[in-house]
Amino acid sequence: MDRLISCKFNMDAACVELKFASGSMIAIDTIAVENEVADNVYQRSELDYLIYNDPVAYAELILNGNPEAYLKTVTEYKSLY
Repeated sequence: MDRLISCKFNMDAACVELKFASGSMIAIDTIAVENEVADNVYQRSELDYLIYNDPVAYAELILNGNPEAYLKTVTEYKSLY
């Protein structure tokens, strides 16, 4: 891929937007990703944390990683019952 120029969360569109030196752009629909890979509120919370605090890591996870395996590894699910 091209050199990444910017990566930010666009709150109005609910997308993480990546812009490259070639002028190309990728927009990741965060709501669609959450609906597809997150099974519970804890996993959604982990994805939200990445979106707001490290959108580059979020984009890399979604584009190049295995988000399901990541979420199973980092989230701790505690039942209230």
